[in-house]
Amino acid sequence: MRGRGVSYGAAACSLLLGSLLTGCGADSNLMPSAAENGPPADSASPAPIVDAAAPAAPAVTARNGLIATRVFLDPGRTTGAIFTVAPDGTGKQQLTQPSADSVDDHPDWSPDGRTIAFDRRTAAGPARLWTVGATGGEPRQVPQICQDEAPDCLNEDESTPAFSPDGKLIAFSRAWGALDDQQNQIQYSDLFVMNADGSNAQRLTMLTNDKPYSGRVDNATWSPDGTQLAFAYRTGATGQPADSTAIFVINADGTGLRQLTPWALRAGDRPSWSPDGTHILFTTYPAGPDYAPGGGIYTVHPDGSAVTALTPAPSDTFYGVAAYSPDGQQVTFAQAPSGANAEVYTMKADGSAVTQVTNTPEEWESRPVWGRATQ
Repeated sequence: MRGRGVSYGAAACSLLLGSLLTGCGADSNLMPSAAENGPPADSASPAPIVDAAAPAAPAVTARNGLIATRVFLDPGRTTGAIFTVAPDGTGKQQLTQPSADSVDDHPDWSPDGRTIAFDRRTAAGPARLWTVGATGGEPRQVPQICQDEAPDCLNEDESTPAFSPDGKLIAFSRAWGALDDQQNQIQYSDLFVMNADGSNAQRLTMLTNDKPYSGRVDNATWSPDGTQLAFAYRTGATGQPADSTAIFVINADGTGLRQLTPWALRAGDRPSWSPDGTHILFTTYPAGPDYAPGGGIYTVHPDGSAVTALTPAPSDTFYGVAAYSPDGQQVTFAQAPSGANAEVYTMKADGSAVTQVTNTPEEWESRPVWGRATQ
């Protein structure tokens, strides 16, 4: 097949960053087994994932810039665009202009605060990766892996991009294979890494390789030193356990996969690493339909210890994705009181001083991520 400098045929698998394997369809002879790179047993105290000799996180010197968010433009949440807004709620600007029944989603800032990566999903097709300037302009589609109808290109979907701290790489979720409409599940889903220009895509995880239709791997985020990634793994009806979600961490070379949160906590969607590398922020979601109230926002140390709630529980409020500010002193998040649409908020990193940023009751605003000031 033709692609972005990577082959998924049975005869070709290349290496990136030492032992990082490219995707090679579902040929288990060319990939690690699920036992080598699969979900470990649940534990209330996950094994440490950070080596004591790991390099220290860089000093926190970044200044806070704008907040990017996904905004649904219709009551049915079938059309969504990427917006930016200042932390004080001023200067709200629509950056992308999706067609009707298309959703621009999962924004992520480049380290220099000048570019936003996102995915665009249309009603007629799967998601694709795009970038747009922080002040708007014409979006650019990142070249997709699959350019033909090879078997491992069936229903290919690329989503949830995340820039590395140096801006040279993008981590993203790739799903492909046959669809199971009854379970609303695709055959394979794993985490990939590529150059920021879309070249040299490499497969990082093998969570669904030996267990097709078992779940969805997505929403990666990089550690500040670029040596690890945290991501969400949401299991389907045939997963173990079924219909649950947890946060995992893996080294950037594909080794050291660890489960960070227990399945019972139901942590999901995009985690966020604090700029000093000492905490990972995440949101929990109750069992049931999407956007159901009852979850919360938490922090945990990268070794899985000291799980701490930042929001009150129990709650009749829906809490969405949360993210640290570039200076690490604040958090932005989405919140929707029962029966209302979600708005963007900020709070201090300890959960205090909650402040509403947006005030558009007719729109659902969520998935905020905080960019660096460019000057």
